[in-house]
Amino acid sequence: MKFYYNPLSSYSQKAMMALYEQQAAFEPVPVNLMTPEGQAEYAKVYPIGKIPLLKPSDEHMVPESTSIIEYLDAQAGAKRLIPQDAEAARQVRFMDRMCDLYLNDPAITLLFERMGFRKHTPEAVAQAEKYLRITYAHLDTRLASQDWLCGEFSMADCAAIPSLFYCQIVAPFSDHPNLVRYYERAKQRPSYAKVMAEFVP
Repeated sequence: MKFYYNPLSSYSQKAMMALYEQQAAFEPVPVNLMTPEGQAEYAKVYPIGKIPLLKPSDEHMVPESTSIIEYLDAQAGAKRLIPQDAEAARQVRFMDRMCDLYLNDPAITLLFERMGFRKHTPEAVAQAEKYLRITYAHLDTRLASQDWLCGEFSMADCAAIPSLFYCQIVAPFSDHPNLVRYYERAKQRPSYAKVMAEFVP
């Protein structure tokens, strides 16, 4: 099983956390999309050119981080990142989408703006900042009485945790103590510690 990714990509980190959580056997294949050569090489594997991508076999590919986790979870047996209970699963999937759309994507918008990779309109920047303020407050409230976003560690945490590394750079959340404690706790979790060991250096 091959996993195509970039260690700096928060969506790659999200899926890789799930691979480590479920102790899945896989071959990591780093992808460099910052050069034309890297893009052309990867297009031979996946013409759409987005990462991450999981290839369980030559005939089967699973793109997109959430879909990858859903696929892994179906194979996982007892170790699940999406609960079997329907209502609990709905909550996890909802928080996964919220973290992707209103935590990760705004953080990457601000990061690319700061680094000069991509210019955005003032309105887009303001909207990204607004989404982060709202999301920080919501997550801080959820984490007041539990260690993880949906009680037990889940796909929702795989979505949230990688984003927070970039959030602390572009829009620090230090005035949300429960969120601060959550991220400090996350850094001690073996799956994220392995991810950090590759991308932080």
